[in-house]
Amino acid sequence: MANHEVNTGRRRFLTTSTAVVGAIGAGFAAVPFIGSFKPSARAQSAGAPVTVTIAKLDNEPNMRIIQVWRGKPVWIFKRTPEQLAALSALDPRLADPNSTNADQTPAFARNPDRTIKGKETIGVIVGICTHLGCSPTYFPEMVPQPFDPEWQGGFYCPCHQSRFDMAGRVFKGVPAPSNLAVPPYHYPDDNTIVIGVAPQGDA
Repeated sequence: MANHEVNTGRRRFLTTSTAVVGAIGAGFAAVPFIGSFKPSARAQSAGAPVTVTIAKLDNEPNMRIIQVWRGKPVWIFKRTPEQLAALSALDPRLADPNSTNADQTPAFARNPDRTIKGKETIGVIVGICTHLGCSPTYFPEMVPQPFDPEWQGGFYCPCHQSRFDMAGRVFKGVPAPSNLAVPPYHYPDDNTIVIGVAPQGDA
């Protein structure tokens, strides 16, 4: 009888201990599982939305944020009123001033500034030249350059001398066949951009 009680008690102890250890192990296992809900580097490369804080663009003139999305650099930069005013004057020198190529410019950005309405000062552009895939150099200063004595700020590709204005629109007579691409993006608040998701109701 005593032996039976001891064996029964031992079984209960072992059963309880196993359950507790199992619960603790499950808790630890849940940590990486829950963490897996966050977009991985591979998921971001494949096109998962990426959130970027842009408040620091106000810290210094001509600052640019570079964020990788779908394996490509996306440039986020702030334009001055003077740079924005110069855009329309460049239209005669551009190959596609109205951004008619839907593959390069989503519907919400088919405007002179190629941005979301009401957010004209912030440019968001994929930093890959549409010629052979080089990454153009950022020249935001509105001063004469060796490659353009009438330069009003923009992007210059050193690989084959293609030029783009501060809206990413391509100049005439250069190898690049089209404007720099604008990715889908939206603002959840004034200091944040989500790259990979267009504004609600837009493509």
